[in-house]
Order: sequence, then C-alpha cells, then structure tokens
Amino acid sequence: MTTQEIVLDNQQPHEQTPPSMLPLLPLKNIIILPKSIHPVIVGRPQSIKAVEYALQHDKSLFISTQKDEAVENPTDHDVYSHGTRATILQIMRIPNGSFKILVEGICRARITGSQQLDGFTGVTYEDLITTSLDQAVELEALWRTLRRLYESYAKLNEKVPTELFAMVKTVEDMDAVSDTLAVHLNLTSAERQELLETSDLVQRLSKMNTLIAKEIEILETEQRIKGRIQTQVEKNQREYYLTEQMKAIQKELGRDDSQTEIQSIRAQLKSLGLSKEAHEKVEKELKRLEQMPPLSSEAVVSRTYVDWIVSLPWKKQSKDTISLVQAEKILNEQHAGLQKIKERIIEFLAAKKFSKNMERSPIICLVGPPGVGKTSLAQSIAQSLGREFVRISLGGIRDEAEIRGHRRTYIGALPGKIVHAMKKAKTVNPVILLDEIDKMSRDMHGDPAAALLEVLDPEQNKSFIDHFLEVEYDLSKVMFIATANMIEGIPYPLFDRMEVISLTGYTEDEKAEIAYHFLLPKNLKEYGLTAEQFIIPRDLMYNIIGQYTKEAGVRQLERIIAKLMRKSIQMLLNDKKLTTISITAELIKEWLGHQKYKKLVLDQSIHRIGLATGLAWTEFGGDLLEIETTVINGKGGLTLTGQLGEVMQESAHAALSYIRARTQELGLPQNFYASKDVHIHIPEGATPKDGPSAGITMCVALISALTKNPTRSDVAMTGEITLRGRVLAIGGLKEKLLAAQQHGIKTVLVPKENSDEMEEILKEIKLNLELIFVDTMDEVLTRALINNPFKNGKSATDKKEKRTSIKRRSKR
Repeated sequence: MTTQEIVLDNQQPHEQTPPSMLPLLPLKNIIILPKSIHPVIVGRPQSIKAVEYALQHDKSLFISTQKDEAVENPTDHDVYSHGTRATILQIMRIPNGSFKILVEGICRARITGSQQLDGFTGVTYEDLITTSLDQAVELEALWRTLRRLYESYAKLNEKVPTELFAMVKTVEDMDAVSDTLAVHLNLTSAERQELLETSDLVQRLSKMNTLIAKEIEILETEQRIKGRIQTQVEKNQREYYLTEQMKAIQKELGRDDSQTEIQSIRAQLKSLGLSKEAHEKVEKELKRLEQMPPLSSEAVVSRTYVDWIVSLPWKKQSKDTISLVQAEKILNEQHAGLQKIKERIIEFLAAKKFSKNMERSPIICLVGPPGVGKTSLAQSIAQSLGREFVRISLGGIRDEAEIRGHRRTYIGALPGKIVHAMKKAKTVNPVILLDEIDKMSRDMHGDPAAALLEVLDPEQNKSFIDHFLEVEYDLSKVMFIATANMIEGIPYPLFDRMEVISLTGYTEDEKAEIAYHFLLPKNLKEYGLTAEQFIIPRDLMYNIIGQYTKEAGVRQLERIIAKLMRKSIQMLLNDKKLTTISITAELIKEWLGHQKYKKLVLDQSIHRIGLATGLAWTEFGGDLLEIETTVINGKGGLTLTGQLGEVMQESAHAALSYIRARTQELGLPQNFYASKDVHIHIPEGATPKDGPSAGITMCVALISALTKNPTRSDVAMTGEITLRGRVLAIGGLKEKLLAAQQHGIKTVLVPKENSDEMEEILKEIKLNLELIFVDTMDEVLTRALINNPFKNGKSATDKKEKRTSIKRRSKR
C-alpha cells in the first residue's frame, strides 16, 4: 500500500470558531495519555472531517475513547468525558481515503459542552491541571516505591526503557514521566482510562504502584511456568538423546525390531485406558523386555503377558440399544413364548433408559430341559441389546484355573476362560453365556464353581483378578447369562447370586408355531427349497410332533423336518415333472417308519376298580399315569413296582396309613390289613419315577380296590397326600393340564394351594377342562369314585360343615 505524506502548513481557517472549541476524534479501545506519541488510523467520515478541520486550524484535537466499540457514528455522549487535548505531528494519506496520523498528547482535559459542526462534533473543554504537587514528602515516598517496582518490572520485561527515571529532577518531571511509564505498562483500557481521569498526582502514583505490582506478580508467575516447561523440555531432550543412543546400540546388537515393537506397544497403551495398577505393571514388564534378549524364555513370558494386556478391552464399550420396541421385536421374531425372560430383558432396557447412570448388568440363569432354546435365546438377548456375544462352555470343567487362569510361574500359562471371552468380545460390556453351569465338577485341582462366585457377584466382579494378569479387571458391565438343565446341579452359593428363570417345555401348539415360523424357513433356506416346493399340512405336523418326537424342545422335530426335506429333494431330482412335494401320512410312514411314541390309551371300562389316573411331569412335558392296585390275601404286606423312587414309595405308605386311620368311615374291617397284601404298580416299568404328586392318585386306587368302588374314567388328579388327609401343592401344573387335555380327560382334581397359578397358566394356554380345587382327601374321594365311599354317606368334611352350622345356630 502506498502512502502520501502531507506537509503541514499554516493554512487559514475557512470560518471563525470559538478558540476553546476543538474537533472531537473518538477512538476505539485506544487511550492517548499526555506526553505520549501514538499513531492513529482515521477512516470514519466524521473522524476524517475532524482531522481536516484540525489541519486547517491549529492542528489541535480533542481525543477521547468510545464507551461502546459497536457504535459507528459516536457523539459526545458515546465517549468518555475525560480525554486528552492533542496535536497532530504528522499525517499520511492512504489510497482508500483514510488518514494515518501521528498525534501527541498535550494535557488532560474534560468535555464541558458540544456542538455539531460540518459533519463532525466540536467540543468545548477545560484543561485539567495536576494537583497535589505541593505534597513533596508523600510524592517522594511514592516515587521511590514506583522506581523500585519499575526496576523489578524492567528486569522481567526487557522491552521497556530503563533510563526514564534519570530524567526526573522536579515534581513536574514526575507528572510527565508517570504518564510515560503508564504507556509502557501492560494495562487494560479501563485501567488506562482510570489513570487518565486521575489528575491528583498522589492518587495516580498510588494507583500505578498497585498496577505495576500486579504486573510484576503476573510476570513472575509466567517466569516460573516458563522455567518448569524449560526443565521438562531439557529432560525430554535428554531422554530422547539417551533413547537414540540405546536404539543405535540395539541396532548394532541386532535387536532393533524388538525395540520398535516395544515403542509401538507404549504408544498403544496411551489409548487403552488402563488402570494405574495395570499401566505400572505393563511398564515394568516393558523395561524388563528392553534388558533381555528377544529369544530368551523370560522374554517370551513377559511378551505374552504384555500382549494379553494390550489385547483386552479396558474402556471400549458398545452402545446399548435403548429402543424397547426394537428389542421386543427382535426377541419375538426369533423365539416363540418364553414371556418371563423377554419381560426381564425389556425391564432392564427400560431401567437403563430411565437411569443414565445405571452401569451394572443383571446376572440371569436360564433353567430348563434340553432343546427349549436357552443358548439361542442368549444370542437373541445380545442382538436385542446391540452387544457382542461370547459363549463359554462349562460342561466337564473341573479345574479352578479354567476360570481364573494359571499363574505365570507355570510353563505355557494362559489366562482363564473369562479373560479369553473378554478378549474375543473386544468390548467391556458384552453378553457372556455360561453354558451348562450345572455340569461342572470338582477334583484335587480345585472347584471351578467357587471361582465363579467372584465372577457372578455384582459387588466383587468389578475387581476380578485373573491369576495370569495379576491386576484388577472390571466385569461389572458384563451381562452374564448362565444356562442349566437342573437346579439341583448348581451349588447354592452360586445359585444365590443369580436371578433364576425357569423355561418349561413347549406345548404341541408352541412346537407347531416354532416349526412353521422358525424351523421350516431355516431349513428351506439351507436346502435351497421354496415354500411352494415343500408343504407340510398343519394336522400332519401335529402327528409328527406327537408320534415321532418326545422332547421338551424342538431338536428332534428339526431333524425330522430336515429328513423330510432331503427325501423331497431326492424325489424332485428323480422326477423332473414334479414341482411341489406335499407331505402326506403315507409319505411320513414310508420315510419315517411306524410311529415311535404312542399315547397312553385310557381304560374306559365301567369296572375300573383299583385303577386311578394320575398326572406326571417329565423333562419332555406332562404325561398320564394309570396306577393299578390289587388286594390279595396275605399277611399285610405292601409291594411297590414300576421303578418307584423313595419319595413315591413314601407317598404310597402315607396313603395306606391314611386309609388305616379312616377304616370306620370307609366301611372297612378294623384289621383288614392284617390278612391282605396290597400291590401297587405303575406301568412303563423301565422308566424311573419319583415325586410326591402321585400321592392322592395312589390313595384313590387303594380305596377303590379295598372298597370295590370303581373310579371315574374321565377324571385325572395330582397332589401330595399327608397322613391327616390334606392335599398339598405340586409343581409342573401347566404341563400336567396339557397332558390331561391331550388324552381326552374332562375333569382334573388340583390342590387348592395351586389355584393362584391358574391365572398365569390361562394367559399362556387355552384349556377345555373342568378344574376342581381340593383341599382334603375326602373331597378327592367323593369326586373320583363313582359311589360315595363313606359308610354313612358323609365324609369328615361334611361332618365338620354340619358341626359349624349347628354352632352358628346355637349362637343365634
């Protein structure tokens, strides 16, 4: 940019103005102090006219600072009333029309009035004279303090002049030099304006002492910070120099590759988010590695340890899917039924969505028979949460080190299965499936179930220690899901740490839905068939389920469907004209053979003496039991056959004792058992049976045989019997009721204590049964036997009701 210097001359003004009026030059964030020379760029139109007016007169200006920089056309109200009367020393014209002027402050002044002239503001003013010049002693003390402070300031800031104090001879010199000092100090605009408005020299020197002391403190702090930085830089330079020397030595020894790897590992550690303990441990191992030959056995152990630490996730976590609708959709698409576990997962997601600070994940144990979908359900849970999924098989594990890892003192030591799973997951919040947790065993090497106590305890697993790693590792964000077939196989301390959810076997309707919605599409895709090429009618699907499978899950069913597809493909290849294979009963019989499992055919005869129908629970679902009883002459013996367990045998003895206690009401001889032998048999003798729920059934069969009173063929029952004839609650009610319905039973006798379960059962399945809730054995007998078994036609229950009625009447 070129400039043109204008030579100032003594031009005569165009009009007469009052001698005390000067053009106002407002400045932004610039304060001109007396006796200071400062360059100013003048660009605003009114400022240019003010400068031109001053040039045409005596080159004097009144300079004041704007209160608000945003105002573009300020008046005398927009500037401070205190300013500086100044004169223009030099002016340069810039090609864009602006001026660059050099002004010198003459003295302090204050605006007393204003007048709008030709495009600029003119102000009347009064010069402000410095006061307190006669206080020589106080001024001298303040001046000496100022000089001492300024000398300290000059040592810290080398850019300020040091010869200013030599010019001071009189008090007037103090006034001028103090303003010059203020120019060289690093002050804010507000502080400079305050000094400008202070005409009292004592007050001004006092304020300057305070300001310069503050600046010295700031500069000293900067020097300390700079010194610390310099020391650190020198230390880093020294370390860099020594490191480069080490690299050169290692290169000569042929170890440069290992050093490069160590440096890359150190760089990785910075982003892993290791705990302080782990970081110190790894750094210690790295320093050992640097001192050892790369191929030594100790170096291999240290390197393996470091690799494991680096490969584990320490802070990386996947973001949970908080959409409840999406999670529920995924669970329902992949699994039929299983409402309890689905509700539990949705509860967890809802709680996590509500509380952003929730970090702990639930620890769930799914207990159920094989094939009901426990493992696949865990995968679906991980998918619905948007987390990584890792499966750990615990079946057959008998060594604690499988869970906690081996100590590094052993050759070939490695971490345990938990750390292996975390490495595979690569996030700190995966879903880890502990499969077959009830199949663990123990031996001389320790108990793996005891090692799992720490893993599955929410209060302890945030500081889990693997024997190989020897540092704390946080497992609190992991969702552990364990699976088991039987609760009895889980140690109680481990069982107590988990939220157990029981998964019952599927009903025939549920199996059919699973087959059509999951198994068929899966196998059609696997074998390359379409839904039009392979068709199984629904009634035949039920036949396959009932006659060719006997399981709680659907694994056998899936194998049979796959076999039917393979046979169908064979037919399509042999006969090119065929486009569709529709499965028929004849094809099923040809390809699968005769039915493997037959339902129990109930004895519908009128003379069902000594025969009662009971309900049983198995791993494959519910089933019916026909309990047969025969009374023969003998010596009072009781024979039990059909592979009955201890609990079932005890139930038979309890039933017989109940009958012996009720001989009078039942119309039996007092000592009938002394000359009779009783034989109780439950068919399918090859199948072990146990449990108390057949107690009332055996009692009914015994009374029927002893009293020659036939039982009802359309009534089934389940319940535990006591010596006093009470009927206690049983388990597996849902499966038992389904079995009764499938076999054509019309009425089922159920313990009254189980009545609360029916509301939940009826939500899951539809029953076409008459349910009678019984509380005593007397109620069972009156409904299970065709004829009233009691001698006088009234049971103990009826008598009790009668006594109660008489008592009520007497009270009235």
